[in-house]
Amino acid sequence: MSLLTLVVVVAALAVFTWLGVRARYVHGGLDDYVTARNSQGGRVIGLSFLASGMGAWILFAPPEVGAFVGPVALGGYALGSALPFFVLGLWGPAMRRRLPAGRSIGEFAASVYGQGVRRWVAFISALYMLCFLAAELTAIGAITGMLSGIPGWAAVIGVASATLAYTALGGLRASLVTDRWQAWLLLALVALVAGVAVSKAGEGDAGALSLPAVPVADALGVAAALVIAVTAANLFHQGYWQRVWAARDGAALGRGALLGGVTTIVVVAVIGGLGLYAAAAGLPLGEPPVPFFALLAEAPAWLTVPALVLAVTLVASSVDTLQNGLASLLVTEGRGRGLSLAVARGVTVALMIPVVAIALQGISVLRLFLIADLLCATTVVPVFLGLWSRMGPAAAVAGALAGLVGAVIPGWVSTGSVVGGPLAASFPDGVPTLGPFAGALIASALVSLLVAAIAPGRRP
Repeated sequence: MSLLTLVVVVAALAVFTWLGVRARYVHGGLDDYVTARNSQGGRVIGLSFLASGMGAWILFAPPEVGAFVGPVALGGYALGSALPFFVLGLWGPAMRRRLPAGRSIGEFAASVYGQGVRRWVAFISALYMLCFLAAELTAIGAITGMLSGIPGWAAVIGVASATLAYTALGGLRASLVTDRWQAWLLLALVALVAGVAVSKAGEGDAGALSLPAVPVADALGVAAALVIAVTAANLFHQGYWQRVWAARDGAALGRGALLGGVTTIVVVAVIGGLGLYAAAAGLPLGEPPVPFFALLAEAPAWLTVPALVLAVTLVASSVDTLQNGLASLLVTEGRGRGLSLAVARGVTVALMIPVVAIALQGISVLRLFLIADLLCATTVVPVFLGLWSRMGPAAAVAGALAGLVGAVIPGWVSTGSVVGGPLAASFPDGVPTLGPFAGALIASALVSLLVAAIAPGRRP
């Protein structure tokens, strides 16, 4: 089975590479490399949003939420995963009108608030994407070890190298083409794995199904924290913003955002539902708990092959977007320094060296991931309020600073200690809690609106 698994995985990566390399636009310049401006229809954008947003994380987090917190929190997770696409569908056309030659959310921030806010936006965007990238590559190494005899390090290097081969050559167009095929493949594989796993697990005497006994209020709190964290962070995902300007027009962007959002909800709900089913059926979930893989243990051995291909597809589809998004962000930030297409490709390659080195260590980056999410939550409202003419740099900076304060106040109040506030906001248990996220979002919104109402600022 190991040899067959290796052949299938290598074949899948080879096909992705071939599709991506073929998609490169030989005569395109730097702008086309990072934006594929005004070239894609709604279906392509929608499938790209789905594939880009999915990753190995859906095999771990949603099933665990479903298994231990229940359907309410799982619904919040599914909605939070899709909400950024709906927001981009609503606000993206306005961004395109304001910056028809734009490339990033940082450029929008610069146009309304100046270079200081732009640099902060670029920093948290890069931090979030680097964490996401390291987490995805770490996950594929762990999944490969669980499902096959292939060494985890080989999977990490294989996926990173294959995606790098076509993103460095083809830029965003390569990512968009592979996303389309990866989206259809992951939908088919999710249906296959879910159908077979549930049918086989249901054949045994699993006993009466029972839902997690979590109070509704607690489940709603987890759901709200997930919605805020996932939405805020993904609105600073440069890979998604590239697709805003890649859409043929505002209508195509809207259709794509709707398609991507709805299919994302379905996929996250189905995968998370497998974890809920595994727990409800009384299956042993493992230690640490991995409900999705516990359900696979009850399925036929051959199912590990499509399950591993599903994992590789999920990781490749998110990694290529992140690679191209990071390169686009750095190229955009260095726009006035004469960066060329060759430099952009070099940046794409160079960025992967430290990320792969971290992924090969197999350490968890979840806590750093959550801190990056929280930084995004402190700033997302002030940035998007830039579409309001009364917002100026002072209001945006005051709002972002208030968001930082708001993030630590809930922990300070609950522990009664000044030190407890920052500690709680750093998520010491690696678990998202509502307090810091809600505090950051509410404080940043209120202070931004108050300052803008009292003293409307001048635009740069």
